[in-house]
Amino acid sequence: MIKDKESPIRSCHFVYIVALVFGTIIQFSDESEFVVDMSKTSLIHVPKDLPPKTKVLDLSQNNISELHLSDISFLSGLRVLRLSHNRIQGLDISIFKFNHDLEYLDLSHNQLQKISCHPITTTLRHLDLSFNDFDALPICKEFGNLTQLNFLGLSATKLQQLDLLPIAHLHLSCILLDLEDYMKEDKKESLQILNTKKLHLVFHPNSFFSVQVNISANSLGCLQLTNIKLNDYNCQVLLKFLSGLTGGPTLLNFTLNHMETTWKCLVKVFQFLWPKPVEYLNIYNLTIVESIDEEVFTYYKTTLKALKIEHITNKVFIFSQTALYTVFSEMNILMLTISDTRFIHMLCPQEPSTFKFLNFTQNSFTDSVFQNCDTLARLETLILQKNELKDLFKTSLMTKDMLSLETLDVSWNSLEYDRSNGNCSWVGSIVVLNLSSNALTDSVFRCLPPRIKVLDLHNNRIRSIPKDVTGLETLQELNLASNSLAHLPGCGIFSSLSILIIDYNSVSNPSADFFQSCQKIRSLKAGNNPFQCSCELRDFIQSVGQVSSDGDMVEGWPESYKCDYPESYKGTPLKDFQVSELSCNTALLIVTIVVPGLVLAVAVTVLCIYLDLPWYLRMVCQWTQTRRRARNVPLEELQRTLQFHAFISYSEHDSAWVKNELIPNLEKEDIRICLHERNFVAGKSIVENIINCIEKSYKSIFVLSPNFVQSEWCHYELYFAHHNLFHEGSNNLILILLEPIPQNTIPDRYHKLRALMAQRTYLEWPKEKSKHGLFWANIRAAFNIKLRLVTENDDVKG
Repeated sequence: MIKDKESPIRSCHFVYIVALVFGTIIQFSDESEFVVDMSKTSLIHVPKDLPPKTKVLDLSQNNISELHLSDISFLSGLRVLRLSHNRIQGLDISIFKFNHDLEYLDLSHNQLQKISCHPITTTLRHLDLSFNDFDALPICKEFGNLTQLNFLGLSATKLQQLDLLPIAHLHLSCILLDLEDYMKEDKKESLQILNTKKLHLVFHPNSFFSVQVNISANSLGCLQLTNIKLNDYNCQVLLKFLSGLTGGPTLLNFTLNHMETTWKCLVKVFQFLWPKPVEYLNIYNLTIVESIDEEVFTYYKTTLKALKIEHITNKVFIFSQTALYTVFSEMNILMLTISDTRFIHMLCPQEPSTFKFLNFTQNSFTDSVFQNCDTLARLETLILQKNELKDLFKTSLMTKDMLSLETLDVSWNSLEYDRSNGNCSWVGSIVVLNLSSNALTDSVFRCLPPRIKVLDLHNNRIRSIPKDVTGLETLQELNLASNSLAHLPGCGIFSSLSILIIDYNSVSNPSADFFQSCQKIRSLKAGNNPFQCSCELRDFIQSVGQVSSDGDMVEGWPESYKCDYPESYKGTPLKDFQVSELSCNTALLIVTIVVPGLVLAVAVTVLCIYLDLPWYLRMVCQWTQTRRRARNVPLEELQRTLQFHAFISYSEHDSAWVKNELIPNLEKEDIRICLHERNFVAGKSIVENIINCIEKSYKSIFVLSPNFVQSEWCHYELYFAHHNLFHEGSNNLILILLEPIPQNTIPDRYHKLRALMAQRTYLEWPKEKSKHGLFWANIRAAFNIKLRLVTENDDVKG
């Protein structure tokens, strides 16, 4: 998502070579008879049975020692010929006279010592004779006719100033000059290179740099040196060698590859190049040896814009960290890249810095880097990929003074976010944030910059997106691939979302509502998920099919969208998944099968609810069990089991009247009362206690009031007492109306209470005190029946 900025003029890495070779091969790859690859097959000569239509022929990395006219003359359409890494010692250019379409010829890494010059096809664009055994540069005057030549690779042990004169009028893209076996002469040699944009010089990999040839180039834009071995003594030799090459105003890109040097010499190279016109300095595979001490570096006004150093091997184990880091942190350039170096820190610039781009990929930076650093106010892009960052909260604090920061890449770290650390403090300018390949969970959505537009969270530990997240209205691109999300996120909190990547998650039943929720979405990548092919998925498949027909909105459709479950459909593309209408159309299924059963179920349910049937069945069951136990008991014995004159049922809200009025007035008349709070037996169910108390009581007194109507348990007690009334055939109910009860306040399911109040006489508690005497007289009259009650002692004796 976040890419390193590249130099406008790239280093001379055979860009043209790759483009020509692979461009030609791709062009003919659809017709296999045009491409013949016989590399690494231990050939000792060119095969005689090559297809005449061959256009690309690769014979590299074999043991071929000779080339003859008859080997390739019949390949009239040949365009690419690779013969590198063989044992060819001599070359007669005339063997190519019948190959009029030849564009690419690679004879590098052979044992060529001489060539016989002859006219050669003018279509040649790439000619590589480097890494051979030539004494002088192998330049034929006929090469001057190669007007389309772009790349030329050469080898020599000796150089002369006018060696390249035959091709001086050509405008080459790149010259590769192999000087690995260059022999140092007593007198200083010279070489003039007139017209090439890129010059790549390769030296011996194991020898200290000692080339003192004076090479001058007129229009050089890119210079690359490979295999530079330096110490404090020969450092000046390199700087003198560079003087003639780096003075031109057109040289913008300078690359050093496979460089071994002391720290002191490296600083001298920096200091030498600082006032030069070079704008982009690249160093690849740098090895620092001997020692690292503090060096004086003067930061002149410079045209250098960018320094890139990739892969540093530091063979100095004890050194001053400040001496190393200060040279880089104080550079007055726009872009600095130091990657794959294992630096453990980078200093904050002491003065306001000119840096706009910093890339410290694959180092060992910790959460302390750039904390409280207020001198990077111009920084726009910061890349800290593949370091040892752990705390996202501290990462946000790092940015708070980087007032121009727009792009931040902290992917491939070990970042976590714990909300207990507090709210994150991102600088408000960040619009692109890469947090991929960390250890972040759902809480990361509560620690994001306020104006974020592009967010990469792929390869984390996210299971869901919190629904109450706010502040993401500006988010346009979201990458959630390779997490553990089970659902497609809607766009309720991502109102500006246009690109969503959510492949390789756990999405099994994506909702078709996604496309309605995300009206601005123009690219969705949701393939490679464990889709559960069921009826619920049909709408999503239909929606994807519709939007896919209008363009490439759904990326990877249909090849990346396959059923994972059930097993019978596993591997089936979603576009081919089909299921019958009857099994998915709920309405149709209800009409044809379920309606009769549903009507019956509804009727039974309504009846049960209206009549409270389950409750009555349960009560009847318990009542029946109680009566069965007493079925064979004689009446006299049954009467002997009565222990109380009356069981009182009342609402807890009426307990004050019951305890202060009713009970005292009854008990002073020697009427024995059964109350739930003092006579219920522990360990038995409430229902069983109610039945036992009613069975053991001569009368059941019910204190009726609006509170009584609202009590479930009072209704249960009334129900059992009413059943006892019918069973015994006696008048054992006493109804006391403590407060008036409007008929419309009695719930429908309490129909027994309605019937009793309508059919039976009840005693109404008078409000006037003068009538209380008559009320208590009526109560006592209800107990005017002599009955022997069994006392507790009698019960024990029995």
